[in-house]
Amino acid sequence: MSGLTNITKDPAYNAVDPDDFRSMMDVERYGQRTSAFDKIISATHDHFWDPLDKKYIDFSEPFDLEKDYIVDPDLMTELKTAVGDKLDERGKIKLTNLNTLWSFSSILHGEQGALSLSASLCHILRDPGAQEYAANQTREEARHVTGFSRYIHARWGKPVQVGPALGDLLNELVLSPLVWKKLVGMQMLVEGLAMGAFATFYQKGRDPLMVKLCQLVMTDEAFHHKFGKIWADRTIPKLAKGEAEKIEDWAWEVFQVLLFNLASPDQKQWIYRELGLDPAWVQAAFMEALTDANIREEMQDTTNIFRVLIKTLLKAGIITDRTRGNYAAYIDMAELHAEGDRMIGDEIAEEGIKYLMKLNGGQMLRTPSSIAAE
Repeated sequence: MSGLTNITKDPAYNAVDPDDFRSMMDVERYGQRTSAFDKIISATHDHFWDPLDKKYIDFSEPFDLEKDYIVDPDLMTELKTAVGDKLDERGKIKLTNLNTLWSFSSILHGEQGALSLSASLCHILRDPGAQEYAANQTREEARHVTGFSRYIHARWGKPVQVGPALGDLLNELVLSPLVWKKLVGMQMLVEGLAMGAFATFYQKGRDPLMVKLCQLVMTDEAFHHKFGKIWADRTIPKLAKGEAEKIEDWAWEVFQVLLFNLASPDQKQWIYRELGLDPAWVQAAFMEALTDANIREEMQDTTNIFRVLIKTLLKAGIITDRTRGNYAAYIDMAELHAEGDRMIGDEIAEEGIKYLMKLNGGQMLRTPSSIAAE
């Protein structure tokens, strides 16, 4: 795999073709290990948890989906449109809880994508340190798949199919042979969305089991997000103009696809049919109410998933003056730039790590915040 094709600027991200296993047995390779990921690899035990052990989380905790909102209904965009006028209280609860099933199914599919992508990195990353980190993340993503599978089973029985927009993106990222696309796409774009989503459900969830699960997953995801940031710090400043623009333009294209399709009514028509609503009518009501001004207002919330995503790209140097104006249609970029590097969810994850270290009988050898900041 040529450096030009893969846009490799740091030897830590050197890659081989997926079918070139002989390169992995090169005797010189074993001694060429980067130390860039050693701290986040060695911190793994600090945030260990087991979704199959009730000591960490008990999926038998009950919740009445017929009578109670599983999350704050203010999160439901549909209820802010003419759709809300069509539904009684029971219908609003059903809409909210089915939408949450949709969201958690999407999260589950995303975790499966992260698992498969991390495993695919093990096949192509030549550096033993980078490879070990990818293997470590694969293990952690596997427990997320287990955790969300069990949560969905406990509340709804089974997940729903992945939406076309998210499914197509995950398929592209997992199958891509390009390290930069995998890292920008998964560790920044998808993981950025995930951290925003977990923070939102942690703060707005009315199901204690949901809240606990999101915090446990965030203790892992904070480190996964860091892996992408290390790549950006070591790569973005060294890119040639054409390379930088290629990555920047691709990130903007993916952002638009996710913004306008991830939660669009046409991605989840089955929900409206279950409520006796015409999906085409819901789509029209949604589009009438959803203006750029509405989107901009929603992005003022620090847990808004797209605000978190834009901040991730901005702080990584993937948003420059070339595309800054594109994102400025939805958010105050100067305000976002002035914010510190800490991401929404960092404090939630740090508190979760302290809890896990105490539960696991470990000693606090370093503060979680110092790990995330390094």
